[in-house]
Amino acid sequence: MALDPTAGWLVMVQSNNTMLIGNSDESRHGNKIGMEKQHLRHVEKDVLIPKIMREKARERCSEQVEDFTKCCKDSGILMVVKCRKENSALKECLTAYYNDPTFYEECKIEYLKEREEFRKTGIPTKKRLQKLPTSM
Repeated sequence: MALDPTAGWLVMVQSNNTMLIGNSDESRHGNKIGMEKQHLRHVEKDVLIPKIMREKARERCSEQVEDFTKCCKDSGILMVVKCRKENSALKECLTAYYNDPTFYEECKIEYLKEREEFRKTGIPTKKRLQKLPTSM
């Protein structure tokens, strides 16, 4: 880490030779410019990104979800026995997405965009996507 006192800018060189640049005044006050853009907390890695992965995987496996749901509704109490094939197909589809590193990265990028937008606006994604009431 090097500090140019005349310019007031902080330059950090990481082990992978990427440079993070920010105003040294902001760095002293806890605003980690650049670093927090890509840094993920434990809860983000293990809870929030997997939540996005589950939602997207369900959308992409919608055919298997529909088949399993229909089978469960039609079978009633015997669904455990009668819907094994549909359940296996659904689990196979979802697991393929959960174990795909490119899918994880895609969801991670989506999460980082949502987080950045929240930090700019202070409005959560759900509230931003809701329709505003119109007055007539």
